[in-house]
Amino acid sequence: MVFIAAIITLIWLLVDREKKKKILGGIIMIKSLTDTVVLNNEVEMPGFGLGVFKVEDGQDVAEMVKTAIEVGYRSIDTAAIYGNEAGVGAGIAAGLVATGLKREDLFITSKIWNDGLTYEEAQAAYQTSLDKLGLDYLDLYLIHWPGNDKYMTAWRALEDLYLDGKIKAIGVSNFQISHLETLLAEARVVPAINQVELHPRLSQIQIREFGKKHGIHIEAWSPLMQGELLNNETIVTIAKTYNKSAAQIILRWDVQNEVITIPKSVKRERMIANADLFDFELTTFEMIELNNMNMDTRVGPDPDTFDFA
Repeated sequence: MVFIAAIITLIWLLVDREKKKKILGGIIMIKSLTDTVVLNNEVEMPGFGLGVFKVEDGQDVAEMVKTAIEVGYRSIDTAAIYGNEAGVGAGIAAGLVATGLKREDLFITSKIWNDGLTYEEAQAAYQTSLDKLGLDYLDLYLIHWPGNDKYMTAWRALEDLYLDGKIKAIGVSNFQISHLETLLAEARVVPAINQVELHPRLSQIQIREFGKKHGIHIEAWSPLMQGELLNNETIVTIAKTYNKSAAQIILRWDVQNEVITIPKSVKRERMIANADLFDFELTTFEMIELNNMNMDTRVGPDPDTFDFA
């Protein structure tokens, strides 16, 4: 028995780091804009993408998405409530034509809103999003907010869509640990993603630890705290050390924390700058400095008290 254990230990020591982390459900710190992380169902998702919150539907968001694809982004995140899925779809189509990429080269996320969380409403909402986007499938579909604990029925609908092969992965957004515990007690499918507000003033350490324990990857929305951290003295000082912007320092902090990140920018030069994160690495001390900035401060609503329905 001791001999067998020793052999198993030796084999494990010989397994490379990336293989170990894949087996354990972890993710590797991405090293480029197109690097992917492996979700808990073996689907690969880009570790860095583009969010389109508050971008007007039509030409504005279409041009934004097309530009993002041209400069190298492969993950686009939208939602039904953003009201811009049709424009995002037009931008995807234009971006594919401009680059010669195929649909399967992209990773597209949308989310169901809280006014339609019955089983039938959830399935219908998915089809509506597909129709607006002009797509045959989504790579990731999320329940946008836990709301007034109405998410279990919707989750069953998402599970069935996933098990029927109509979605590559399913997950949640803005779920606290209590919501996740309730969901996991009955779920047939463990969420692949929990997308939450996350930045140095709201580092979400407990949710990140819970996610690692259960194989749920964390994705950050509003990683720049809607611009409120760009003049922070600590961040600006670190930025000067590397001749980088404050935004780049914050986004690099996300990368080194192995958090999937989707900053928003409508300008080509800002998209390029946001992704220019892979020629430097923050020191352990700098990471601690940024981690210590946490004050549990939100720019968005508190998921425990806000319904949105």
